Amino acid sequence: MRDEPATPPDRKGIDRELRRGSLELVVLHLLGDAEAYGYEIVSKLTARTNGALEITDGTLYPVLYRLERAGYVTVRWETPVRGVPRKYYALTPGGREELARLRREWTAFAQAMADLLRPDEEAKGS
Repeated sequence: MRDEPATPPDRKGIDRELRRGSLELVVLHLLGDAEAYGYEIVSKLTARTNGALEITDGTLYPVLYRLERAGYVTVRWETPVRGVPRKYYALTPGGREELARLRREWTAFAQAMADLLRPDEEAKGS
């Protein structure tokens, strides 16, 4: 019986770094259709990725603050009749430009990785 390869101890670190590197793209994309508040962004991400990508408030809000400081999102407060005030985030024109730039970058990266990971036989046939 063969032993299964052990998961490297830093595997979670790799996953975390991959997510961290794509969070701005993810958040800008989720705000591309309409403004949203924090919990709504977290819920959309979880739902649209079938739970494969999940983030916490503690991860999301620093990204939103960076995007706001960079001028990519604007904020507005809304207080519902019943409930607590919510801070809504929306893309600015600069945010839409940044989203387009990040999409191009991600697409090029994903294509390069797909090319790299293609088995040698497939790569030779291309």
